[in-house]
Parts: sequence; structure tokens; C-alpha cells
Amino acid sequence: MEKLSVRDRKHLWHPLTQHKTHGDMLGIVKAQGAVLTDEDGREYIDAIASWYTAMYGHCHPWITKAVSEQMKKLDQVVFSGFTHQPAIELSESLMSVLPYNQQKLFFSDNGSTATEIGIKMALQYFHNLGEKRNVMLAFEEGFHGDTFGAMSVSGLSAYNGPFEEHFIRVERIPVPQDDNVEEVLESLEKRLKKKDIAGFIYEPLVQGAAAMKMHRPEHLCRILRLMKLAGVITIADEVMTGFGKTGTCFASDQVTIKPDIICLSKALTAGLLPMAVTSCSEKVYNAFYDDAVHKGFFHGHTYTANPLACTAALAALELFRSDEMQGNIHRIIHKHREFDSRIKDHPRVATTRQTGVIYAIDLALNTDRYGSLRDRLYAYFMDQGIFLRPLGNTIYLLPPYVISDAELDRVYRAIEGCLQLDL
Repeated sequence: MEKLSVRDRKHLWHPLTQHKTHGDMLGIVKAQGAVLTDEDGREYIDAIASWYTAMYGHCHPWITKAVSEQMKKLDQVVFSGFTHQPAIELSESLMSVLPYNQQKLFFSDNGSTATEIGIKMALQYFHNLGEKRNVMLAFEEGFHGDTFGAMSVSGLSAYNGPFEEHFIRVERIPVPQDDNVEEVLESLEKRLKKKDIAGFIYEPLVQGAAAMKMHRPEHLCRILRLMKLAGVITIADEVMTGFGKTGTCFASDQVTIKPDIICLSKALTAGLLPMAVTSCSEKVYNAFYDDAVHKGFFHGHTYTANPLACTAALAALELFRSDEMQGNIHRIIHKHREFDSRIKDHPRVATTRQTGVIYAIDLALNTDRYGSLRDRLYAYFMDQGIFLRPLGNTIYLLPPYVISDAELDRVYRAIEGCLQLDL
């Protein structure tokens, strides 16, 4: 029988891929814990938890057992007019960990739809109130997904260029840093006086697709305070940062001013099944609660609150709250800090940064985001049995919480080895 990589080539179109210049895809046949296995039996340490999803390790028996039992009872049912126990229990469990002001949950399928829903909520909120606000605000270099609203508020033109003339109205502000925060705040205060901004969407503390760029909670808090005073609906995109990656359950836990809306996906179901949640405050929900049918939120997905996905999320949340996983999170944070102390002064390292289990290194090299350096780095790490996806000259780690110290040390050694290469 032909290899998976050969059969794949005939009919499949992969994401974020220029197939004319890209080689064959690697066939993966097994995943367990922090390790992926290809069709030739070669193993790779999954040092980014498969795009930040499988945070408790691949095929965790606690989650697979729970989902297996659920699929024998209720696999799928329409969530319009019906409800079910897994969705109700998940809502109760999420409310116990979400920031105090969150009260309602809206289910969807993935990170893009979670943010799309948050954007639509913000825009319709003011429409329902009879107030004309039709501008969205976002950070420069943010990324919030690939659907049209999500693309509109994203600042990575490599993804968005062909579609920009179709976007909703969006303005961008610089991410606040020590050297610009006062200027950003002054400019923002003036802009908010127009009272036409409906919502502000942001990735709290870490901008993932922007190569893990980080900002401080106190700076973000000052921006959110201005938004609140101006009545702007604030939307925290925690699709990447949620469920422990920044050291707390949500990055918003580290910020005093809480968002009106929070978007969740990825680690929500531990990577086992697709699902997303957009949560909101009672204030937001009440703007849709009306005798007028047209003021309702008419957005829906076929697999909204799928019982199996809800069950996976419930089991994942139990794992997250366990002493074992909390201990693992702190262990990885400490290991990253030790590694950083070894490598940060290396002449081929420009900068390093860390928030929770997220660790990033900028190499002292100039390169395009999707240039040949990125491809050479990727190939090098795969040859070492390490799955990483560098972004330009940035190498970042976001490992599953179950990764062992020995596996982490292998990843660190591979990074140190790449600094010796002729790049």
C-alpha cells in the first residue's frame, strides 16, 4: 500500500500551505502523551501541543474513557430547542473558573467562530440599544482567526490581503509596552471621544501568531479601564492563552479589569474534539433579552454544544484542576526559567521572553516570517525528533503539561544545537 504522504497528495488541500513549493506531508499514525509517531515509526516530541490544544497530552485515558462512555448514550442533538447534561455540567464547571463577571456561554466550533461571535455580540449590542457604533478596535499584529469578522480584526496581512476590501470597519492601536504606554493611552483617550467604537478585541498578555509577543498586565489594564469608561465592549481572545498557559487559568485572571466577553477553544477540549465557547457578562446578554425576536442573537452551528465535545471539555477541566497538572505547569515554568538563564546571553540570541509555560527566543538574524530560515529551522528540529513551528526568527515552546523533564531537556538541547548551525 502507498504511504500516507503519497496518498495525501492526490486530493487533500492543507491549511497555511503553498502546495507548489511544499513537499509531502508527514503521515502521523499515533500520538501518546507528548510524543507523535509517524508511519515509519519515528517519534517526535510535540513541543507545541499540536497548536496549543493537547495540553494534557495526546489520547489521555481520562478524557478518552469519558467520551467513549458518553457516545454510547447521546452522540449529537440539535442545541436549538434541546439541551443536555454534558452542556449544563460544562457551563457550571466553566463558571467556577471564569472571571467573576461572566454569566452566559454560547457554544460554537473553533477559535475563529468564538471570536466571530464575540465581534457580532459587540456590534449587535449597540444596534439593539439603538446606538450607532460600528467600529471595532484591535491591537496591531493581533490574530483572531480566519472567518471574515475574525480576519477583519487581525493585523497579519499575509493572511488577509485578498479579502481586505470586504472587511468590517477596524482601527488598530499599538500594543502597550514600557516605552510607549503613555503615548498609546493619550491617543486612545482622544479617539474614544467620538463614541463610535463598539468593541475592543485583544489577546491578553501574549499575541500568539505575532511570534509570542508579550505585554504586561498593568499596561493592558490601563487600556481596558479607558475602554470601560467609554462604554466599549471588551473581548478577550483567550483561544490560545486559556487553561493555564500563562500560569493562571486565564490570562485575564492577571488583569484587574475583566473583559465583557471571553473567547475559548483549543485546550478547551484538550485537542480531542472541535469546540469553542464565547462567554459574556449579564450586561451583554441583557441587551439581547427582549420581546422583539429580531433582537435575539441569531447565530448557530450544526454541532453547537455537541455532547461528546462537552464531555471532553468536562474531563479536560477536571485534569486542569488536578494537583498533578497544576504541579506540572509550575514545573515547566521553572524549567523554562532555568533554560533561559543558560541561553539568554548567547551571542546568537537577540531576546528571550516567557509568560507561564510559553517561552520564546528571537534569533539574532533578520528573516521573513515565512522565509527559508524558518523552513531550515523546522527541518532541523524535525531531524532531531522535535516538533516545533518557528515563526520567522522566533523559536517558541508551548509544551503539553505532561511533558517529562527528560523530554524537555531534549528540546532545550536541540535549541542549543541550532545556535551552532550555519544559518
